[in-house]
Amino acid sequence: MKMTKMAAMVAAAGVATLVIAEPALAQAGDTAVTAGRSLGDGLRSIGAGLAAGLAVIGGALGIGKIGSSALESIARQPEAAGTISIQMLIVAGLIEAGMLFAVLAGFLNLG
Repeated sequence: MKMTKMAAMVAAAGVATLVIAEPALAQAGDTAVTAGRSLGDGLRSIGAGLAAGLAVIGGALGIGKIGSSALESIARQPEAAGTISIQMLIVAGLIEAGMLFAVLAGFLNLG
């Protein structure tokens, strides 16, 4: 029951946001052409933003899973805490590097 109420509130907030933002987004039809930007440029920008966002979300989930597993392993075997911590940091660094590379590749595609 509580989840249904929350979903209804989120949907209402989304509709209200769209209704409020509609006048701000209303433009003349040739504005994009006169500004020197085309639809492809806009879609490329949206794609770069989505690529960066998904890369960050994936990296955050991966590092969170690593931290969770490392703490669970340390709780089960406290004498191996040093080794587990070092391995956790190495893997988290590799995930972070991959995430930053994906963000950079997304923005380099802007041209």
